[in-house]
Amino acid sequence: MARKIGKRSVSSTLPLPLFDEDFTSGVTLFCGADEAGRGPIAGPVFAAAVILDPDHPIVGLKDSKKLSGHRRDELALEIRKHAKAWAIAECSIEEIDELNILHASMLAMKRAIDSLPIRPELALIDGNRCPKLAIAAKAIVKGDDKVPAISAASILAKTARDAVMLDLHRQYPEYGFDRHKGYPTAYHLEQLHIYGVSPVHRKTYAPVRKILEPEAFSD
Repeated sequence: MARKIGKRSVSSTLPLPLFDEDFTSGVTLFCGADEAGRGPIAGPVFAAAVILDPDHPIVGLKDSKKLSGHRRDELALEIRKHAKAWAIAECSIEEIDELNILHASMLAMKRAIDSLPIRPELALIDGNRCPKLAIAAKAIVKGDDKVPAISAASILAKTARDAVMLDLHRQYPEYGFDRHKGYPTAYHLEQLHIYGVSPVHRKTYAPVRKILEPEAFSD
């Protein structure tokens, strides 16, 4: 379900940024969308959708993974304040285990896009796949480094997910979610073996399944 919905705007036209190819011929309003949290073995997957406002340009937008945590937080505040519209959504751990992470990521992006208070004509999606939407969509490989609206979405998704992982750290401090945000680092895997599987671990991911179903991985 959608976690947060961005602000509304009185304007509905947005000049398009320059691309290497014409993704948006004839389109006057589009959003960028991206997800965060496909790789971790714990916690939900998040997605965000953003419609930028040309009257309030945001300097420094890029792939969230290439920004420091402090800079991501700064930009997230600017995006929430200055974007024409934005929305953040998630898929739960249970949905990830039921659907698989690819389909859960697509569903989270669909939820974010559908939650925008302004309906765009087109959604530009980071990656090589698009969710099923009621509007046109275009997948752009490495779009979070090419399209500012996708960069903005990646920043909102990442910062929102990181905040949730800090909340989970307070509930389950033994796993160190504040350090790795659920990614399968050596430390995380060590703690997982010591303390076992928590309710927020993804049961279908191999490192977790190896603990829950050791017989399935025995020679």
